[in-house]
Amino acid sequence: MARGDGRLNHDLMPGEKGPQDACGVFGVYAPGEEVAKLTYFGLYALQHRGQESAGIATSDGHKILVFKDMGLVSQVFDEGALEALQGHIAVGHARYSTTGASTWANAQPTLGPTAHGTVALGHNGNLTNTQELIDLLISREGMAKRLDLKGGKCTDTAIVTALLGYDAQDTLAETALELLPYLRGAYSFVFMDEHALYAARDPQGVRPLVLGELPSGGWVVASETAALDIVGARQVREVEPGELLIIDDEGVHSERFADADPKGCIFEYVYLARPDTTIAGRSVHAARLEMGRQLAREFPVEADLVIPTPESGTPAAVGYAQASGIPFGQGLVKNTYVGRTFIQPSQTLRQLGIRLKLNPLREVIEGKRLIVVDDSIVRGNTQRAIVKMLREAGAAEVHVRISSPPIQWPCFYGIDFPTREELVAVSKTMDDVRDQIGADSLGHISLEGMLEATKVAESRLCTACFTGNYPIAPPVDARHLLLSQPEGVAT
Repeated sequence: MARGDGRLNHDLMPGEKGPQDACGVFGVYAPGEEVAKLTYFGLYALQHRGQESAGIATSDGHKILVFKDMGLVSQVFDEGALEALQGHIAVGHARYSTTGASTWANAQPTLGPTAHGTVALGHNGNLTNTQELIDLLISREGMAKRLDLKGGKCTDTAIVTALLGYDAQDTLAETALELLPYLRGAYSFVFMDEHALYAARDPQGVRPLVLGELPSGGWVVASETAALDIVGARQVREVEPGELLIIDDEGVHSERFADADPKGCIFEYVYLARPDTTIAGRSVHAARLEMGRQLAREFPVEADLVIPTPESGTPAAVGYAQASGIPFGQGLVKNTYVGRTFIQPSQTLRQLGIRLKLNPLREVIEGKRLIVVDDSIVRGNTQRAIVKMLREAGAAEVHVRISSPPIQWPCFYGIDFPTREELVAVSKTMDDVRDQIGADSLGHISLEGMLEATKVAESRLCTACFTGNYPIAPPVDARHLLLSQPEGVAT
C-alpha cells in the first residue's frame, strides 16, 4: 500500500523549502510498562521535529527488536507492530534528514553489534567532524566494513553506532565515555543495549534533551518536555551539556565526559519546539508571546486587525495584539491534513499554490488594515503568496511582522536551511524584501529583543543563523557555503 511521504511541516508553497525541523528522540526504561506504546505516543508528541521516517527499538533483556519505516508516526505503526515490540527498554526516533538521504536505510534507530550485544541509537542534531570520524573508523581494522561509505549512504548516526561497537573489552558505557569527547557538533543521543538506556548531550547542549520519571518509577528521556507530559511523566531535569546518563535496574547514573559550555539553539524558541515545551526553565509559549510584544514596540503601525500565519505565528501575533491594543483575529484558515496526502496535486491545483493549505476568511479581512505575524522569512515566496491572497480577499493594507531577525547564515547543527545564496535577507535590503513580498511595510524583531524574550543570557545561546557567530567550527567541506567568514566564527 502506498504511504504518505511524511513531509508535514509549516511550508505553505509547493516546492518552497523552509527551515526544516531537527529530529525527535525518545527513550524509556520502565519494567512492567508497555514501553513501545509509551514511545509511540512520545514520538507522536514530537512529530513536528521530524516527518520523514519513524522507528522504535525495544529490548526484553535478551534481544533487541526494531521496527521503522518511512512516513509519519501514525503511518508507520499500528497496534500489531507495537504489540510485537515487547520489553522494558525502548528507543524511538522521528527523523528529518540533515545528513544522509531520506531513505529507509537511513531511518533510525540505527542498529549495530557490540562486544557484549547490540546497540540501538537515535540522534537529534548534526555532527560537524564526520570525515574525521570516518577516518577513525577506517583506521580500526574491519570496522568500516559495517558501513556503506559510498555515495552518501552513510549518516553521522550510523558512524557513531559503528564506533560504539569498537572496543571488545569495555562496556557500552565505557566505550561511549571514550568516544563522545571526539564528537563535534550538535548531538542529543538516546541509545540502548539489551540491559540499559543511555542519553548523552553535546557539551554545548545545542539541542534540548530532558529526563522524566513515570508514576510507576520508570524513566523517560525526550527531546521536549511536551513529550513527557503526553506520557504522564514528571520532568526531573534537563540532561546537562557534556553529560552521559546510564539508566538501568539500579536507577539513573550520571557521568561527565566534557565541561558544559551551553549554547542552546535560539531557533527552538522561535519555531522548532512546541509552544507547550519548557527549555532552560522558560516556557516556549511565553517566549513567543514576549517576542510578539517586543515586535509591536519596535515596529508599531496603525491597523485594524492582527492575524497570524497559522500555526507558527500565532503566539507572537497574540503578543503583538496585546502590546499594541489592536484586536487579534483568525484571518487565515489552515487545512491541517493536506500535508498528509501522498497524491501529487494536478497542474491546475499546483497553480493555486498556497490555497491548498491556507484559505482567507474574507468576511474577517475585507476592507481591513492587517498586520500579519510570522516566525521567519527564508526565501520570501510564502509571504509573497500570503500577501497576494489577502489583497485578493479585499484587505486594504497588509503589514508583515516577523518574530525573528533576518536569517543570513546556514545552520550546521541540525536545522536544514537553504544555502546562503538562497536566503532572501543575504541578497536584498529590508526595503527590497518588502517590495518582493508586496507588503505595505515589513518589520523584523531585533536580535536584542528576541534574546530578551527568552530570558536566557546571550552567552548561553547559539545565534549563528542570525549573526554568523558559530560556537562550534563548521565542517571543513561546508565552509564554502559561508562565502565570507564573519567575525566570531570558530576555527
